[in-house]
Amino acid sequence: MVLTEKKENMNLEGILSVTGKPGLFELSARTKAGIIVKDLETGKKSPIHSTHKVSALSDISIYGLSEDKPLEEIYEGLYELKAGKVAEVDFKDVNSLRASLAEVFPEYDEDRVYSSDLKKLFKWYNVLVETKMFEKEEKPAELEDNQKNNKED
Repeated sequence: MVLTEKKENMNLEGILSVTGKPGLFELSARTKAGIIVKDLETGKKSPIHSTHKVSALSDISIYGLSEDKPLEEIYEGLYELKAGKVAEVDFKDVNSLRASLAEVFPEYDEDRVYSSDLKKLFKWYNVLVETKMFEKEEKPAELEDNQKNNKED
């Protein structure tokens, strides 16, 4: 019997962007007045009050001509295209950024995806790769079946 491995999808759940603060954050805890986040690059924790605008990366989509595409799917495509490495892009060259996005999402809406959006998209991707947030866990299929059977008992 051959064991096959199952890859789990990339999960951006709990990864946040906070307006006015550079970088990406991971949700650590909730408080009465807001949330506590951990900076992915520095590891420092800080409070974010409920007055801040917070966006979960799992809720962000890129505008498309026919339909929008979730950021998670864009990042999965980039991760495969770049073989798990950071995206070597020139952040000052908007045409280069647009060409790089077109490699994974050829039908994105150029009129509604601004250059500032592209810069964030690739900077966030690079942060996520550098902090190993994209590394997918692989479980042997047999182990997964055993875990399901144990839950049923």
